Amino acid sequence: MKTAELFDLSRTQAADYLKKFTYPWEALSGIKDFILSLGAVLNKDEYTEVAPCVWVHKTAEISPSAYVGAPCIIGENTEVRHCAFIRGSALVGNNCVVGNSTELKNVILFDNVQVPHYNYVGDSILGYKSHMGAGSITSNVKSDKSLVKVNSGSEKIATGLKKFGAVLGDFVEVGCNSVLNPGTVIGRNSNVYPLSCVRGYIPADSIYKTGGVITAKK
Repeated sequence: MKTAELFDLSRTQAADYLKKFTYPWEALSGIKDFILSLGAVLNKDEYTEVAPCVWVHKTAEISPSAYVGAPCIIGENTEVRHCAFIRGSALVGNNCVVGNSTELKNVILFDNVQVPHYNYVGDSILGYKSHMGAGSITSNVKSDKSLVKVNSGSEKIATGLKKFGAVLGDFVEVGCNSVLNPGTVIGRNSNVYPLSCVRGYIPADSIYKTGGVITAKK
């Protein structure tokens, strides 16, 4: 579940920021300030500040119907499609797809992440080449509004956070219409079946099947 185990940090502009934290969810509360500091030093030959504190790479494609709120950074060759809703505090990497009706809030998306159809991603970090199938979402607040804990077997790790969606390691595939409950952490190269309700820690190189059965990839 540690930051160094989940991600190849060379695949994000947030590398130096994320290196400070043993666990990735520790970075969530500072994403806004980090984006503001990074945006101020971006290469002006490569990025355009299209609105106050909204920086978009000159090769990125933003649909006219998309909303991009501050602070936000959109990376190289990234596509933000029709009616996407980026509420702010979003670092979207290079070669990403933010699809129709997808909503982002307080997130870091590594390079080559795809959230292409009807996704909600809030208070979350998505690793390199992770992909969320159509309709899959992160649920970032518990129904009883208590602080989120990460469940790993019999161990419960307190995060101290009221809002924490999910952390997806590199190359994670989430099936269509799945719900990642607050405090979900999915290890590198793991797959989640469609229509899953996921909670807690899923080890790397695993398959999360219907009914919560977890098997190792062969």
